[in-house]
Amino acid sequence: MAWLGVDVGGTFTDLVLFDRDSGSLKILKTPSTPRNQSEGILNGVRLLGIDVPGLERFVHGTTVATNTALERDGASLAILTTKGHKDVLIVGRGNRMAMYNIKAPPIQPLLSRSRCLEVDERMKADGTVLRPLDEAQVNRVADELIEAGIDAVAICFLHSYANPAHERRCAEIISRRIPNAVVTTSSEVLSEYREYERFSTTALNAYVAPRMKRYIADLRLQLSQAGSVAPLSIMTSNGGALSAQLVEELPVLSMLSGPAAGVIAAKHIGAMANYPNLITCDMGGTSTDVCLVRGGEYGMTTEGKVGAFPIRIRQIDINTIGVGGGSIASRSSSGFLTVGPRSAGAFPGPASFGRGGKEPTLSDANVALGRLRLDRPLGGEIRLDKQAALAALNELAAATGIGTIEMAEGILRIAAVSLAAAIKEVSVMRGIDPRDFALLPFGGAGALHAAEVADELGMRTVIVPPLPGNFSALGLLLADSRRDFVKTQLTRTTDTSPEAVRSRFNELVDLGEKELATTSPNSSQRHYQASLDMRYAGQSFELSVPCPIDVSDISVIERNFGEVYAARYGATTKAPIEIVSYRIAIWQESEKPVLALPKKGGRSIDAAKVATTAVIFGGKSYDIHVYQRELLPPDVGIDGPALVEEDGASTVVPPGWRAMVDQVGCLVLQKA
Repeated sequence: MAWLGVDVGGTFTDLVLFDRDSGSLKILKTPSTPRNQSEGILNGVRLLGIDVPGLERFVHGTTVATNTALERDGASLAILTTKGHKDVLIVGRGNRMAMYNIKAPPIQPLLSRSRCLEVDERMKADGTVLRPLDEAQVNRVADELIEAGIDAVAICFLHSYANPAHERRCAEIISRRIPNAVVTTSSEVLSEYREYERFSTTALNAYVAPRMKRYIADLRLQLSQAGSVAPLSIMTSNGGALSAQLVEELPVLSMLSGPAAGVIAAKHIGAMANYPNLITCDMGGTSTDVCLVRGGEYGMTTEGKVGAFPIRIRQIDINTIGVGGGSIASRSSSGFLTVGPRSAGAFPGPASFGRGGKEPTLSDANVALGRLRLDRPLGGEIRLDKQAALAALNELAAATGIGTIEMAEGILRIAAVSLAAAIKEVSVMRGIDPRDFALLPFGGAGALHAAEVADELGMRTVIVPPLPGNFSALGLLLADSRRDFVKTQLTRTTDTSPEAVRSRFNELVDLGEKELATTSPNSSQRHYQASLDMRYAGQSFELSVPCPIDVSDISVIERNFGEVYAARYGATTKAPIEIVSYRIAIWQESEKPVLALPKKGGRSIDAAKVATTAVIFGGKSYDIHVYQRELLPPDVGIDGPALVEEDGASTVVPPGWRAMVDQVGCLVLQKA
């Protein structure tokens, strides 16, 4: 029996196949098919020669929901909201995104104001009914939706987190009247206060749901026709893998699907290699995602965004920047050289891919400098064209007034500075020194740039994990089943009993138990983690505070809050403390693939040398050795400059760096 992890990125689709009987891992990187991601997946399955009927697990990381929101080509959406509040999504927070431009246009909302329809009803903040739901009006609204051809409806009533009865009844009526429409209520998506963020998250869920349903149905059909009976799971933003059926209903959970899987794999490898403090750097073809892993644990946040839209679901705290291997280098309107966020994507791709791309990219710069060799097709399919890369770079260099090689190195330097800035946002700007961490790069382009990024930050250790080019796909096979639940109930700690806290936690546990029981019936490996969103009275924002699920003393909660607050802000006050929301994370451990350790005997450093090539560093050409990673003996050092190649990725070891394979198979780069 075998397990398959498939991560679809903007440029490549990565596959990792684990054979349980032999313990072997097979990987593949193949070009993505943006119009229909399932085509690239099935192509990869064929190229790997997978025995599809023998698949036991299929875990998928997908960008369908994210791309639909970013490209704004989702469903024909309408929102039903409380009378008098149709402008919540239109006005938003009223933030000025261009601080010093008084003529800057506002961000375009997800739907027009005419598609925000009012319903006469009103709940109070404590959940009591102020005005009952006008069901006759709901039926009249349904007539309007039918006439407009609406295929997705988001129901967002005020204070439904406190009492969802009106939303549920409205959903029943709309579903009965428009059976083919996707109907989503804010209380099932996010039972939490702050109306704008709750409305936005719910609207996004409804907007992407029809496409997600079609995509999953098409993928299931194609897999079934190929003979698969394996259950399909989808990676979600909180680092858990859930059944495709649940993600069909709540596709907003999958907005950061692929990046989350990479962090899960990084945590696993960090524990194996005894590196609990890591900064991950997942560099693909379109973007780079960075995350801080401290003491073996990654942070969580609810302050995420998809484009300009807030998305308040619980997710791994990942910072994304629009710099990847396919990022286009160009001159800005002010004449400065920039790299990204525009990307050449999978088609036509960088100029060196030979598919018609004309603008220079980061990949073209690497090809021109010799860091990507021409006799190694990318993804096993794309043969690189150095002359095309040089031609694209030369055009930009001529317009800028510098040499072609100088332009190529400048592009790499700008990318390194941009990536270092993204890492500073998750470290330096939070009072954390990145020099106390190791940089863990992965993705198709991560190891190419890692040492240069580390130099920019003063970091002295880079850990290139096994299978870096397919690392997120590996993380899919390491992920547990996980769900996060939240419930807002605002009280002061002085007015709250331990029994009330335990009761609210237990309500959320029951929700999780019911949900996981359908897909993960074995409850012996189930775990729970409780936390509270807390603040001082009068404050507008909360901090997440760990809390025992069986808390017996409110003073424990207050002490925990004081410690978290002091760590963030340096001091505490005597002001009353408020509990705003209750959170429960529930997860069930999955069986993990066992990674093969490197063989200790029978290898020599000379046997690992597969070629020599010319590579440029600092304007100087070096004739360097190229090593095959899987042939490298452990604990034998390689002095830079050198290249280390493997399927799906290449690692650059610059001058002044030394590389060595450790006992668990990581390629460790140390600054001399």
